[in-house]
Amino acid sequence: MLKAMLIEGAAAMGLALSQAQAAQFERYHAMLAQANARMNLTRVPEDPREAADRNYLDCIAPLAGDFPDAQTAIDVGSGAGFPGVPMAITRPDIRFTLLDSLDKRVKFLAEVVDALGLNAEVVHLRAEDAARRPELRERFDLAVARAVAPMGVLCEYLLPFVRPGGRMLAMKGPGLDEELAQAAPALELLGGTLERVAPLAIPGRDWDHRAAWVRKDRPTPDRYPRRAGLPEKRPLA
Repeated sequence: MLKAMLIEGAAAMGLALSQAQAAQFERYHAMLAQANARMNLTRVPEDPREAADRNYLDCIAPLAGDFPDAQTAIDVGSGAGFPGVPMAITRPDIRFTLLDSLDKRVKFLAEVVDALGLNAEVVHLRAEDAARRPELRERFDLAVARAVAPMGVLCEYLLPFVRPGGRMLAMKGPGLDEELAQAAPALELLGGTLERVAPLAIPGRDWDHRAAWVRKDRPTPDRYPRRAGLPEKRPLA
């Protein structure tokens, strides 16, 4: 049932999911439910429609429509794998890095990547520390986050990973306009420009979910991100 819902829902969004990809989603869903029972990773809806819409179609919605060319992407604060794992299933041509700071989540993500054979790797670091690693700083075509932090804080977490010319994608809800107004100084300081805001439409749902696309115009100054904890405690203004 879940497989059919995902294939049909993705098709309505303009995305083609194969039977094999739908099976990967089904396996991921089963792994989430099993892991969640012992370590409370995330909410896993029992109703297949809720799971399909909230956990999976919502994550891949940005892939529909005007999605920029990308060969590499990093999911910052991946948690239980949202949105990085659904995106990696749907776009196996993009090499994903799933970044998280919590050991239990990192171990789960590594199991998922191995079990599903994803074109992805898992990194166990805080965003502020990871962005100072030469192999990660300004190395990605795309940095993405879903439900991680307010927009201003998110800019300091994500933009240091993005190469000049690349994109940052923030998946947000109804408060996006206010967050963008507050984030304007951080965007300017960190080398980004708001490119567009696009709706994230899920068939049959009236959720106000939107994507904020930020273009990285110039390198992020070396002093950013600040040390772990500071971006959240003292947002750039």
